Order: sequence, then C-alpha cells, then structure tokens
Amino acid sequence: MSLTDRPLRADAERNRKRILAAAAELFAERGLDVAIDEIAAKAEVGIGTVYRRFPDRDTLIDALFEDKIHEIEAIALEALRVSDPWDAFERFMRGVCALHARDRGLKEAMLSDHRGAERACRARDTIAPLGAMLLSRAQAAGAVREDLVAADVPLMHFAVGYIAEKTRDASPDAWERLLTILLDGLKAQRTGVTPLEADPVALEDIPRTLGKGRR
Repeated sequence: MSLTDRPLRADAERNRKRILAAAAELFAERGLDVAIDEIAAKAEVGIGTVYRRFPDRDTLIDALFEDKIHEIEAIALEALRVSDPWDAFERFMRGVCALHARDRGLKEAMLSDHRGAERACRARDTIAPLGAMLLSRAQAAGAVREDLVAADVPLMHFAVGYIAEKTRDASPDAWERLLTILLDGLKAQRTGVTPLEADPVALEDIPRTLGKGRR
C-alpha cells in the first residue's frame, strides 16, 4: 500500500464522521424523512460522497441506530452500578426516556416498515436483558409493583417519547412531568408523591399539539 493512500483514507473517514454527525442531528430534530441532499449540505460534502459511504438511506440509519443501541446499553449498565434498586430502575427509565425525547428519529427507526422489525430485534436482544435485570432487582426489593412485566417498560419509553415529540414546541418539559407521574405509579409503596417540577401543557394547546403532523 503506498503512502499516498493514507491521506485519502483519513479524508474518507472524516467525511464519514461528518455525514453521521449531520444525519444524527437532523434525524433527531426532524425524523427520518430528511432528504439526503440536506444531510450532505449540513455535512459540507457532496451528495455523491454520502452515497459512496452509505449506498441507501437504510444503511445510514442502521449505522446511526447501532450508536443509539450502545447509548441505551450504556445507560442500563450505569444504572446497574447504582446500589439502590429503585434509584437504579428510575435512572434507567429517565435516561432512556430522555434519549427518546430528544431524538425523534430513534422511534421512527424502530417502528419503520422496512427495517424497523430488524432494528427492534437488535435493540431487544441487547437492551432487554439489562432492563429485565433492573426491573427484577427492583421488584425483589419490593420497590416496584409485582405485576409490571418487562414488555411494559419499552412501551412507556415510546409513550413518553411520543408526548415529547408532540409537545416540544408548546411545552418542551412536559414529557418529564408525564414520566414522573408514571414512575410514581410504578412504585409498590409510597408515602407521598414526587413533586411535578415541569410545567403542564395548557389545556387549550392539547388539540393542536397532539394533532401536529396529522393530515
């Protein structure tokens, strides 16, 4: 291999990272329908460069999704190091819901018709065992209601993420309010309620916010 090849490889890797960073930002903000030419423009590369690195949109989404799986895995592993079972479970729930709240594309990647099932399986195989460990430990300690099952947990993540997406403009912290209510409801026992620090969505804004994006 000649020495002249090395800068070319370095440039290619830099371009790849710029494309991934641009796509991650745009997908998180606007979802997966962002045009490839917009991603190229944000990354400051030609559209041909994007297609050389990622032959189609799904290849690009898959590359980003792997990073998201690892990010959720890291949240779960960090939570497992927390000694108190309830605190560990709560940290996991808040961490994953925060990721869903700030990344619209994450939900769409897992629920898309084309490769969504495949991505969901990869996420389940990696994350579900860790989430189940956190849940089982909290239930064994009497901290979480016994009738909660592992399948309930990702449904709550998606529900909070949906609310975060819909209320982002009107009340960007509304999802945290909903999550606090959910977490209080998951406790096996409680002597009081957790303060709701985030402001609620105004009643008159609910039809507009929940209907956003519908035709």
